[in-house]
Amino acid sequence: MSVYLVFSNQNMGKNRREFIFLWIILIFFSSKTSGLTCRRRCGSTLEECSCQETCLSLKNCCSDYNQSCFNVSPYSSSMLGGRALRILGLTLPSDGHLLCRFKGDIEQRGVIDEEGRPYCISPLLLETGWISIDVSTDGTNFDRSGEYLSGCSVLQWASWLPCSKKVPVYPSKADPSFKVTLVNSTLWQNYGTPNMAGQLRMTWNSSLVGSEKIDVELWGYREVSRTVAGLSAPQAEIRYLYSLGRNIPNTGDFSFLPEPREEFSLWELGNIRITASSKSEGERNLQALWSEGHVLAWHLSQAFRDDSSRWAQKKCLQWDNLEKKLPNFLDELIPCPCTLAQARADTGRFHTDYSCNIETGSVCTYHPGSVHCVRAIQASSNHGSGQQCCYDHSGALVLTGDSVGGSTPDRAHNWGSPPYREPPQVPGYSHWLYDVTSFCYCCLWSDLCHIYLNHRPSSGCRRYQPPRAGVVFGNLHFITFDGLSYTFSGRGEYYLVSSGHRELRVQARTTQLKLKNGTLVNATKLSSVAMKENSSDVIEVRAAGDQLQVLRNQKILPFTDQLWMTLQGVFVFAPCPQNVTVTFSSGAAVEVRLYEGTMIATVLLPVEFSNHTLGLLGQMNSDPSDDLMTQSGKVVSSANSTPEEIFTFGAGWNISKMSSLFTYDSQYLLDSYFFPSSHDTAFVPAFPLPLKPDDPLVADMLLMCLGEGAQFCIHDTLISESLAVGNATLRAHQHHQDLMEALEPVVSCGWLPTPRNGKKNGTNYLQGETLGFTCNEGYILYRSTERTCLAEGKWTGKQPYCITDDKLGFILGACGCLSAVVTMTITIKLHNRKHTRKDKEEPLEMVGQAQT
Repeated sequence: MSVYLVFSNQNMGKNRREFIFLWIILIFFSSKTSGLTCRRRCGSTLEECSCQETCLSLKNCCSDYNQSCFNVSPYSSSMLGGRALRILGLTLPSDGHLLCRFKGDIEQRGVIDEEGRPYCISPLLLETGWISIDVSTDGTNFDRSGEYLSGCSVLQWASWLPCSKKVPVYPSKADPSFKVTLVNSTLWQNYGTPNMAGQLRMTWNSSLVGSEKIDVELWGYREVSRTVAGLSAPQAEIRYLYSLGRNIPNTGDFSFLPEPREEFSLWELGNIRITASSKSEGERNLQALWSEGHVLAWHLSQAFRDDSSRWAQKKCLQWDNLEKKLPNFLDELIPCPCTLAQARADTGRFHTDYSCNIETGSVCTYHPGSVHCVRAIQASSNHGSGQQCCYDHSGALVLTGDSVGGSTPDRAHNWGSPPYREPPQVPGYSHWLYDVTSFCYCCLWSDLCHIYLNHRPSSGCRRYQPPRAGVVFGNLHFITFDGLSYTFSGRGEYYLVSSGHRELRVQARTTQLKLKNGTLVNATKLSSVAMKENSSDVIEVRAAGDQLQVLRNQKILPFTDQLWMTLQGVFVFAPCPQNVTVTFSSGAAVEVRLYEGTMIATVLLPVEFSNHTLGLLGQMNSDPSDDLMTQSGKVVSSANSTPEEIFTFGAGWNISKMSSLFTYDSQYLLDSYFFPSSHDTAFVPAFPLPLKPDDPLVADMLLMCLGEGAQFCIHDTLISESLAVGNATLRAHQHHQDLMEALEPVVSCGWLPTPRNGKKNGTNYLQGETLGFTCNEGYILYRSTERTCLAEGKWTGKQPYCITDDKLGFILGACGCLSAVVTMTITIKLHNRKHTRKDKEEPLEMVGQAQT
């Protein structure tokens, strides 16, 4: 079991309170459990028994746990619903009754197959996350509970979709056979534009529909303003529009010739749905297959097909007028990292945009000149907007003020934001309506892209501050947020970070190192990391053989369907079984990696946590001298302290039983960590290294353990008697050094515009960079020909202008008299009044082509 109550462990000497607490727990395990029920309490721990899933291994379940709590298979579904979720551990008569209730208020009938297996069909919800399911077998009492993961899988638009300029970065491993595939998506998305005509085709896995005849339907999505209680508010609407085919043989392949549908032409975004023909047209919450969301160019009015460019120009101008009336969302966006290295390293706040990914070599179709883009993980606080940052081959930030391939923010975050169902926070759809369809109107189907970029200008990076990083690796080494390195090889459970800011807690569990021959040595390694922020879910990442296992509130999270999960106050990303990143709402992140059987945990904290951290990773205040601070506030000198003194310091950061975030779901974990003290006082590591000069291992070790981190490599090689372990430690240290180098702060002086009728040489606006300016033929440069970015974040010189020869000749001809001077001044001001702004100490952060 795991205890979540928040108590601070004052010191290791409070044995009496710990003894009393353990005595209560012993009574807990010996109590009779027959009188308590898990009905409507699944996931809870009761006084005398448990309704947590861990009770199965601990053998302390309440008597009706198996009858009250269930899992479903598959564990996830698209947020559009239509997937049959089998209720495991329950068998019913084939003619029995099954009623499913989702989120406490959405009720619909379930399905029981011929073998008595019950299913609930996931409903259309327009939200992501874990959704509760309650079921009733008598039509009255909903006494069984479970949950499933609602994801954005049907909106997993790939980078090659022509209107997918904004590609959601929800990584997904969902089987493509569970959706309707739109063959030749380019034709689907651009149907009716020049050279885009003919039949449209779709395919699907016919065995998943379960019917010889099927219906092919079009469903549309829009956001409309409705008046409720005298107040006007936008509402999301997704509904059936019309059928493309009825009673069609279920062959898994269907083609049709689309025709303009004037009466539905206002519906410009939607999905294809395939259901059994035995169901009514447009009936909701049926077992069904859905296509990707896409712009419905193929059913737009005849006017679009007659002249798509003219039609799109009109739509772009209408969107332009609408945007001018909407609230400004740009000012609250998180600033972009200044360099590509920073963007890839700041995993707590930014995530790869898979439409422009340097790691996979994807072509950045809609960001020409860029090689990699990232998106902000969190939506902005007030408007739910999203940030995008793109970089060129030199690692410099690409801005729309310099290129149409610059990074563009989003009025609606592509993942949506809580409470999800309300515009503009609906996952995927709101983003498409506000940011993608407008891109099609202005940039893909017409030549008005400058209008789009004027409303979606790139953000600069002058306000960006990289996070600070601390790490624990090897057997068992720490590098604090301020860069202090030390070794503490204690056995138990300890605080890596304890912060009153956002109530962030990161705890580490260590285990004794075992050699390949089974021998235990006097050293420890990391075995689990548990974490929580404010009221977020508790996330634990622990080693399980050669993989990492992730738990949410004591329950194992499967990552077979999704690589990314949006949970309560936290995001979890697991790109492979050996790598997990946990990101909290504050931007704090914990990266856990497993290499050569050893866990490495890196904690990244935004600067807002400065002077608010304690624990084994020290105080984050740019002063390493006070990093070895005990819970009582005493600072252990890192300059002259002995290994034994550092060991005593580390032992003092053991957690209390009642503040533990860990899961104890096996007898081994109970016996090794829950019942004993959270710091094993009987375990003493090997302080003097067992160095044997005649050992052949030593010669190879000295050849391998070179450079920074050599002392850690040597320590772990000797302790483990393994070159592989020592090499893994060295690589972990090198990885951290690379991370620190990538997160090194840089100075930006801000964007500079290109003078009208001139050229700008360079687009890098960081410290030490010099930009040159020239004028086109027939124009003369006025003011600075070069400007250099200084360390204080200011440009030298003044913004240049280009003036025509004839105007300059007129001015020079009048030279010598006061009127000529006045004329020159007036001429320059009139020429540039509408195209320049007064020189400022800080240029604007949002830079668009309209400013050029």
